Parts: sequence; structure tokens; C-alpha cells
Amino acid sequence: MRTDTSPGTLPAREHLPAGDAGTPVLDVVIPVYNEEKDLQPCVLRLHEHLKRTFPYAFRITIADNASIDTTPQVAARLESEIPEVTSFRLEQKGRGRALRTVWSASDAPILAYMDVDLSTDLNALLPLVAPLISGHSDLAIGSRLARSSRVVRGAKREFISRTYNLILRGSLQARFSDAQCGFKAIRRDVAQALLPLVEDTGWFFDTEMLVLAERAGLRIHEVPVDWVDDPNSTVHIVKTATEDLKGVWRVGKALASGSLPLDRVTRPFGDDPRDRDIQDVPKGLARQLVGFCVVGGLSTLFYLVLYSLFRQFGGSQVANALALLVSAVANTAANRRLTFGVRGRGGAVRHQAQGLVVFAIGLALTSGSLAALNAASSDPAHSTELAVLVAANLAATVLRFLLFRAWVFPDREDSAEEPPLAALDSPSSPTYATAPQSPQHPQYPGSYAPLPQRPSQQGTYDTASTTQFRAGEAADGTWRDATMQLQPVRPHDTDPRNSR
Repeated sequence: MRTDTSPGTLPAREHLPAGDAGTPVLDVVIPVYNEEKDLQPCVLRLHEHLKRTFPYAFRITIADNASIDTTPQVAARLESEIPEVTSFRLEQKGRGRALRTVWSASDAPILAYMDVDLSTDLNALLPLVAPLISGHSDLAIGSRLARSSRVVRGAKREFISRTYNLILRGSLQARFSDAQCGFKAIRRDVAQALLPLVEDTGWFFDTEMLVLAERAGLRIHEVPVDWVDDPNSTVHIVKTATEDLKGVWRVGKALASGSLPLDRVTRPFGDDPRDRDIQDVPKGLARQLVGFCVVGGLSTLFYLVLYSLFRQFGGSQVANALALLVSAVANTAANRRLTFGVRGRGGAVRHQAQGLVVFAIGLALTSGSLAALNAASSDPAHSTELAVLVAANLAATVLRFLLFRAWVFPDREDSAEEPPLAALDSPSSPTYATAPQSPQHPQYPGSYAPLPQRPSQQGTYDTASTTQFRAGEAADGTWRDATMQLQPVRPHDTDPRNSR
């Protein structure tokens, strides 16, 4: 039973309503335990990267997990030398405990964390937090398993990582691709509602937070990353894997019993005010199950009619194979269009070929059932044959749905077309304003202040006047290439304070 049935639905996402200019927009937490050698190079490199590339105010927070070496002294020295760096000391170990403590106390609207070894390329940091600032997403994670990710690590860790994520997909129906990459961000309003539901204080903290967020319907943005394994990592793989499996069992049991008040962290459908009154929007899995059951019921009737027809002209095995073949083609076509919403002819041949593989598995189940029946009885009645086939088809149907959902018609969010980099030269090109607007929101009285910008070292800008122009249009009215030319960013670790 639910422990809390009070409605606590989060408001619809808005573009980040940042406060006064003194509040950082981003708070990057670095949890550490006995990292006296790596802490200073990590903080210096991250600070230099944010100074050059991040357009808003930021903070770097060192979360010390009860270190027993000189890590606290290194953190204190960095805090005294760099204004954007602060440190926090915990007397108990646990990465999850550190993140929960610092995130709960932070006043920054965007909260992130990364591992001290900086295995993830820092060029992915701005793409990680941008969807949270814009209001598009609630959480963001770096993914080493995305198609466009570039990863350098050993076969052992690669196997463990992929196996773990397969376990999550199979047991908790997780759809995110990489649960344990140490590169994540979350909006503070989401963290305030979500973190009280997360029990783990160790390495499973990430996974539990993501699973609960996904089950609550929050949007998780994935960023492909470049990642290089740290050969000196102190993570105990066997112990961590054991604790993670215990966590999977605990969370799965809680989700199955309905004891988690996930309604406290749900979002309304859509961010357009016209969409916020829509109720009971069907979830993907529920809608697919209904559609698959309807198609499956009709396919079973169609199969039984075909079997009875073919049985008059041949043996049971031949009639079963022919009936399954014809009904399988019709079943795949119907599920493709009605259940999984695939339109057009693209991929139809491949889908039918994969459907035939699923058909072969169903054929093996039903043929094996008929063979067992014939072995038990030399001349079984026709009604008995039909009863055995119905039972075998029920088992084949469950397997067919799982294979259709996971293999034949999987969610392909990462294959969607990328939007154009800039608007075309046309009358319909969007218009942008150089001065920020101040929208009103019924739940937040007053005007939103603009996101606090870092002071420019090249002078100030006059924002009193608002100049509007379209993408690709220069200030003098001429049209030029609107694609921004970016230079590669490669921060350096060289610093006179770095002893290494």
C-alpha cells in the first residue's frame, strides 16, 4: 500500500527561473575519499574549463567522505584560493550520502556531480545541463553505451557495465542506457521531491534515483560521452556488484508492492498551458499491452480457423506450421502498425524477417506441445489438440511481446533526426531578442530574473535596448552563414601548484 497518497505533483517545467545574480546556476559536486593526489588537478582543470566555456555563474563543491589522508587539507586550500570552490566534510562514507547531503543544502537550481578522476570529457558538461536550464528535461546523464560515445576501457569493465544495464532493463524495465556513469545532473526542484524517496547511500544511489524518476514519468536526457577508464580506480567491483543486486531486489519489490509515493514527483502532461488539463495520458507500455492483446486475440482466432482448415488436408504438424506462418505474417504487420505505431514501408521487410524468427520460436513451442501430446496419446481428440495449442500459444504470446518490444520494434530515440543548427533564410525564421524577457507565472508571483551571467572580461554590454533579428541576419541587415564555428576545447592541467 502507498505510504502517502497526498497529491504532490510537480509544476510543469519552465525555463530556469534563476534568482539574484549572486546565486550560482550550476553546482558541480565532486565526492572524494582519500584523493589527496587527484583532487587538486581535478578541481583546477574543471574550474578552468567552466571559466572559459560556461556562460553562467557556477560553484564547485568538494564533498569529502570521511577521508583519512590529507584530502581535507587540499580541499581547504583550494577553497581559500578559488572563490568558486567550496568544501564540505562528512564523517561517514558513501557517495550517495555525500550527494544527498550537498544537493539538499545547495541553493543552485542545477545540481551535478562528476567523479574526481574526470574520466568523462568535460566538453559534455554544457550539453548535460543545457536541457535542464531550458526546462526540457528533469535529469541528465552521461552515457558510455550510446552509439556515438567513444570509450576506452578494459573488456572486464565493459562486460560488467553492459551486464548490469541488461539486468536493470530486464528486472526494473529501465530504459536509460547507462546507470553508473559518474556524470549526472538534476534540477533542484526535482531533487527536493525525489531524494527523500531514495534510500541507498552508496554506489546504487544513482541507479535508484534514475529508476524512481523514470517510473514517475520524469524526463531523463542522455548525452553520449567520450570516456577513458581510470586504471587506478579504487572501486571494489565484487562488493559494489553485490550491493547493486541487493538494491535492484529492494527497489523492484517496492515498485511491485506500490509502497513508493511516486505521485509526489510526477509532472503534468506537456508544458503548454493548453495541455495541463489533460488527464490519464496512457503510458507507452500500457498502451502497447492493450494493443498487443487485441491483436493477439484476433490472431489466435485466425490461427485456429486456419489450423482447422489445413488439418482437413494434412497432419497436425503441417497444419500447425502453415497456420502459424500465415498468422505470424498478419500478426507482425498488425502489431507494427497498431501496437508499436510504426508507419510507412521503411524497415517493413526487416520487421517481417525478425517476426519470422519470433514465429520460429512459437513454432518450436507449439510443435513441441503437439509432439508431447502425441507421445502421451496415440489418437488424441481434436478438442484436446486445440486445448494444448491454446496453452502453448499463450506461452508463445508472452515471449512474442517481449521480443517485439525489445528487439523487433525497440524505442529508437537516439536515431531521431537532429534539428537544424540554424534557421533558414526565410520569412518564417524565428526572431530572437538580445534582451531577456520577464514572463509571469501563476505559481510564482513576480517576474523571473535572468540567469546570472559571469562577468565579462571584455567590457560590459548595454541591455537597455532590445534589438531583434533573425538567425543568420547580421546587425547591418546582411545575411551570412548562421552556423557558429567552434574551436576544440582542451583544458590543460599545468599549474604551478600541481606537484605532479
